[in-house]
Amino acid sequence: MSRFTSALTIPAEKLEKFQTAAHIGGIVAAALGIVSVLLPWSYAHEALDDVTYSAAPSPLQYNYIGLAVIAVVLFAAPLVLRKPGKARDWVAWNTGARFAGYGLLATGFVGVAAIGIESGGLINVDPGGWLALVAGVVGAVSGLVLFRSPEPSMGRIKTNTIVQIIAIAGGLAAVLFAAAFALGLSGAGAFLFYLTFAAFLALTLVRTGVFGWFAKCAADNKKILVLAAFFVAFVFPFTQNGSDANMSIATQVLIFSATALGLNIVVGLVGLLDLGYIAFLGAGAFTSAVLSGSLYSHIHWHPPFIVTVLISGCVSSFLGLIIGTPTLRVSGDYLAIVTLAFGEIFRITMNNLDGSDGPNITNGSNGINNVPELSFLGFNFGDAHQIFGIQVGRFANYFWLMLLVLAVIMVVFVNLNRSRIGRGWVAIREDELAAEAMGVNTFGLKILAFAGGAFLAGLAGAVKAHYDVSVTPDQYVFLESAFLLAAVVLGGMGTVMGVLIGATILKLLPEKLRFFSDYRLMLFGLLLVFMMRFRPEGIIADERRQLEFHAEDEELAEDVQEELIAYHDHFNPDAVTTEDLR
Repeated sequence: MSRFTSALTIPAEKLEKFQTAAHIGGIVAAALGIVSVLLPWSYAHEALDDVTYSAAPSPLQYNYIGLAVIAVVLFAAPLVLRKPGKARDWVAWNTGARFAGYGLLATGFVGVAAIGIESGGLINVDPGGWLALVAGVVGAVSGLVLFRSPEPSMGRIKTNTIVQIIAIAGGLAAVLFAAAFALGLSGAGAFLFYLTFAAFLALTLVRTGVFGWFAKCAADNKKILVLAAFFVAFVFPFTQNGSDANMSIATQVLIFSATALGLNIVVGLVGLLDLGYIAFLGAGAFTSAVLSGSLYSHIHWHPPFIVTVLISGCVSSFLGLIIGTPTLRVSGDYLAIVTLAFGEIFRITMNNLDGSDGPNITNGSNGINNVPELSFLGFNFGDAHQIFGIQVGRFANYFWLMLLVLAVIMVVFVNLNRSRIGRGWVAIREDELAAEAMGVNTFGLKILAFAGGAFLAGLAGAVKAHYDVSVTPDQYVFLESAFLLAAVVLGGMGTVMGVLIGATILKLLPEKLRFFSDYRLMLFGLLLVFMMRFRPEGIIADERRQLEFHAEDEELAEDVQEELIAYHDHFNPDAVTTEDLR
């Protein structure tokens, strides 16, 4: 039962009629939304993606139609499926309908607001835009008064393997299309409209139980999912029609994601708060630039790139050992303060290595410029190439290189997490004193986490130096460390997919919403507050953390227990029995 109807004392017969009216209201709202796209939304052509035509929806409006059609299905299904049965129990129709109604309201509101802002006033909003807003209000009110659906059982459906593989392929193809479409949007209003649509579409699918079924398909075919995901990522540059701007953003996202995964070892697995992690990325970048053969480099040794990458990772790892050895004996706020100071010390030191205050290695605040393009096995990453008849530029080349680096980092992270070392890290995170009492070498494992995470950041930094063409100390300020930490917290500490999603969100939004650049700290702050209130475990939750934050949810506790039992039975069949874990 919804919070709205739970406060009402209405006879059962009238309450059923009230619910039927709400379903009909939702259907009418979705129908009004579909009709609205047949009318012009704006008088001015510059608003959204030119929504000025009658009976000729724009690409954004076609997405809106898709959400409206889903709303029609969700609102109408309970009226059709009167009798209990599998089709009724598999999907949370009412809960999904509620979020679909909220989505109609949110997209209608964003659309009208964007038209008003981009065209110089609400006077330029045509009848179609107002009708979409009215449809959203009716849909949201109709969804608000619906009873809450029972938990959907769609995730427990036994599905044929071929169907699961087809679902994985279809889902990843949809993600590829959505990413290509989002990056192709030029206006901030159009991007916000599409972002709102995508967010509420995802929420609707989650609440109905469709994502639960997809998650089961993915869990049953993990290897296929990983291979398909990397294939989709490899194909992505071919969808951009040679756009350097979009591929530049995509490559920055991969660099940011790779660095965030390294930080995830320290923060997500061990539970240590590091506020100066950007220094390790900077150390890798400066090392790679110094050894690159740039005219501004004062070290005349230029090893092959593979050697340079390993040296960059080792230099960053060595810095992790230097900072970790004396400081990891403290914890909590004190550790955060020390790591914050280390990040600032690194930046100041790079400024001082200018030949005046110290040896001339980095040219001080001027940094190392004109870093040459990478050339590996005769392949020049700075040149455009014809692949399968499609021209791809330098940013696509670096995108593929970072994809390989990210794959290596993911393999290292996942295997460390599943290893004995990873279990020791998790034990330290949960209770360091108890872990030490059980014989865990807490100090050694924390040092290993610091050095290992720094090494992964150094790998990303080595590529970043060539991608950016120049390396300066001002690129590695505390704000970047804060964004990395926010990506880990937002996506889900201790997970791979969560950190990738969090890093993508935090890197993509500032690039597409440049008009909001002066307020991006406020935006990130509001986003984190929202997450702490409604989903403190992050977008993609680690099972243990999800159970901690929702300890009162007995059903979730049982699900997590079953997952942990299966995990331990798979990796440690002799060390622990199912009955012991129960």
